[in-house]
This record gives sequence, C-alpha cells and structure tokens, in this order.
Amino acid sequence: GIQANGMVSNFTPSFPVMARLGISYVSVDAGRPLDARRVFINDATNGVPEENGRVWEFSLDVLYPVGLLSLQQAYVFGGLRHSRFSGNFKFVGGNEDFDIKSNHWGLGGGLEIYFPVNRRFDMVLNGGFNYLFSGRMTGHDTSYSPDGDDVNPRQDYNYSDADAAVGQPKLEPQFMLGFSYSL
Repeated sequence: GIQANGMVSNFTPSFPVMARLGISYVSVDAGRPLDARRVFINDATNGVPEENGRVWEFSLDVLYPVGLLSLQQAYVFGGLRHSRFSGNFKFVGGNEDFDIKSNHWGLGGGLEIYFPVNRRFDMVLNGGFNYLFSGRMTGHDTSYSPDGDDVNPRQDYNYSDADAAVGQPKLEPQFMLGFSYSL
C-alpha cells in the first residue's frame, strides 16, 4: 500500500496537539470467489476464479506528544476513518465478472515516532490499529446490510454469510516506515 499525510502543527505555543489528514490505497485479498458468487449471484460452478481487492482509506487524526524513553518526537494519535472497499471477482470461462463494494466509518489510533535526519527531513515509524464498523455490501443486483435490510438476497443468505465471503476491512493492524518533509 501507499499512504500520504498532511499535518498542521503549532496552532499556538500552549496547544501541543497536531492535526493530520491522510489518504491511503492498499491492495487486499477480495475474499473467497466461490462463496461470493453463491451469496451475491448464483450457484454456478463453471469458470476459473480470479479476484482482486483494494481499499481507499481517509483518516483525520489528532496527535499528542508523549515522553517515550529518550525519543524527542513520539506521539500517540487517534481519530476517524472512512474506508471504501472494492473487490472484483471474475470467473474466466464462466461468463461472470462482478464487483462487491462497501463503505465503512471507523476509529483508529496508535503510536508514531520521528527520527530526525536533518532540519527538514525525518524518518517516521508508525504502528496502530483501525476498527471499522460494519456497512452495507453491494454486488451485482444484491446488497446485504448489518441491520438485515437486505435487497434481493440469495436463498437464505444474510449479512454474516456475505461478510464471511468478502474480504472487506474490519480490524486493521497498520505498520508504516516512511519519511516526513517539513515545509
């Protein structure tokens, strides 16, 4: 994956909190193609399955400085997340190619450490977790919702069946090694 952030600091000398807006793109496992086809389309068994998935995630964090060992720039962070999942399932020779999409709101937090390289350039180490709340999944002409407000569900399938078939984000551990440039 790849992530880009913009951060604003030094609001006032007496206000140590910083704000960060981020966007990331991650290639993920879309899920189990045969199960996704059964839950969202039909019980066909022909074709060779292929799948790919991706997540666009937007974050808004507040960072607060903490004293951690002898590190001068260590911060705990937390904030809001919005995640957009899209999984594509293709059955080569089976004439089926469909997308399953979902959008999720959530919360995230962790620890971020800056290691100065020079006056404007830092190496950044970041680790944390995101928790994303369940959201409606839509694919083909079917959608499943956590509250049971399903549209055109197949057989007796429900949200938990769809959730098990699709690799949408839920609890995301995140680790990043990157660089920061100060303007």
